Amino acid sequence: MNTQAYQETSLTSTRDLTKIGLVAALYVAVTLILSVISFGAIQLRLSEMFNYLALFHKRYIVAITLGVVIVNFMSPMWFLDVPVGGIATFLVLILSRALTKNMKNLKAKLATTAIVFALSMFTVAGHCILFLIYRFG
Repeated sequence: MNTQAYQETSLTSTRDLTKIGLVAALYVAVTLILSVISFGAIQLRLSEMFNYLALFHKRYIVAITLGVVIVNFMSPMWFLDVPVGGIATFLVLILSRALTKNMKNLKAKLATTAIVFALSMFTVAGHCILFLIYRFG
């Protein structure tokens, strides 16, 4: 007979949902507090620092993606930023987590994630260029 207590490890436990909500809210708050530099043709989102949390637990993939989608509704180009930004963030977080899954060195994990995110910014620039071509071309 198995006498081990059942431990809930699903992504939907109360504790995990709370952590997801807090990180998503922090992403939104930091982006909005710094909205002057967070939206526009040239963006500097300091809230992107939360992307590194995805290296430590998969729940943060959901949290950060949720934060990106919510805050992008407040963007002047929300109709492009919400779907493109949300999907791009989700995919890049999954890719970063997959690439660093078996790495033991924390510095290597962080560097790999930084490179992946830097390369992924071309998708953001690409959707802006496509919009400009569609709109004015």
